[in-house]
Amino acid sequence: MTLMDPLSNALVAIQNAEARNKKSCVIAPGSNLIGNVLRVLQKNGYIGEFEFIDDGKSGMFKVQLLGRITKCRSIRPRFSVRRDEYLEWERKLLPAYNVGVIVVSTPKGVMSHKEAQQQNLGGRLLAYVY
Repeated sequence: MTLMDPLSNALVAIQNAEARNKKSCVIAPGSNLIGNVLRVLQKNGYIGEFEFIDDGKSGMFKVQLLGRITKCRSIRPRFSVRRDEYLEWERKLLPAYNVGVIVVSTPKGVMSHKEAQQQNLGGRLLAYVY
């Protein structure tokens, strides 16, 4: 496995484990960005509990799966999005209106596109899940 984009690798690992009906999966290497994206997925009910395991190197996450993810991918390149463009990106990336979440990095942290819309924030697109 190549480590060109750890976020992509993490999301694909989650999707593969979900497809095989696993109860949990391990994501290595861990990073703050992956932890923040996992927090958004947990907040929106796509994954259960997750914990960071320090192995003396870069660490890893153990994630509890709930069987609610059909597809989750990172968005490359990380497009910039203004606060009024979320609907356009929702149409491009998600299968239907109000189905799924786009994860966005904003000046106030990593959050879902719905939260960013409520707070009137733009940012960079990181990932999507449904």
